[in-house]
Amino acid sequence: MTADLRCIVVHLDGPERARERLLLGRKLAAAHGAQLRVHYAAVPTARLLPVESDSAPGVMDALLAIEDERRRQSREVFEDLVRQDGPAMTWSQSGDLEPGPEFARAAMYGDLMVLGQFDASARGPAMPEDFAATVLARSGRPALLVPWAGSVASAFATVAIAWKETPEAARAVVAALPFLHRAAVVHILAWGAEPEGGNLPRLAAYLALHGIHAERHHEPPAGARDVGEAMLSRCADLSADLLVMGCYGHGRAREWILGGASRTVLRSMTLPVLMAH
Repeated sequence: MTADLRCIVVHLDGPERARERLLLGRKLAAAHGAQLRVHYAAVPTARLLPVESDSAPGVMDALLAIEDERRRQSREVFEDLVRQDGPAMTWSQSGDLEPGPEFARAAMYGDLMVLGQFDASARGPAMPEDFAATVLARSGRPALLVPWAGSVASAFATVAIAWKETPEAARAVVAALPFLHRAAVVHILAWGAEPEGGNLPRLAAYLALHGIHAERHHEPPAGARDVGEAMLSRCADLSADLLVMGCYGHGRAREWILGGASRTVLRSMTLPVLMAH
């Protein structure tokens, strides 16, 4: 049975790149006959105040005004697209709770999340750098991450799969099946000492059962950080529109600790990346 997309959940946390995320979500929803749900979840204003509000008169009010304006601008982009022809869109938003758990809870009732890449130079309150990895782990849902700069392809004609025999990579491949079916070219990339007769043909055979032909590429061994850089470099060489990979890491206290390749890709991505944990 082919996996289908029936509900796509788009995350917004401010006006930066809001239109790009929403346009991509709308294109995907239209192509797959899916519902599109937009959920606004931003860093609570109270967390931005380094001192007690009663010792800094007017500071909390100013921060609240900034927060309201960012939400208003995001909603304005949403309303503008709602008035245009296309799939129906719904809006919801988190309160003053932690944005990660709140959004992850909303995403549990969708098939795919659309998230933005962390941008350290963004104006206004920034989401935690580990937001994407955290909601991937908490929601159990795959995520399509949109780069913080550059244009986003309207269709994923060339898809690259970064393959490793792990549950995370396997979940990412299954989540990507709706896109792989529509791709003109699919590449499987793997790094390591294992010979070509190893696991690449097994994944290619699995994809063939779904009617997907994939070209195999066995790359030489590399360190975890180098693999992340090599993934992005090979995607550029192949003119890939989408990278599919597992998200590797583990939780420690309140942080999400990413593996080297996952961290490199999330920081340096120049194309959309579909990840699963």
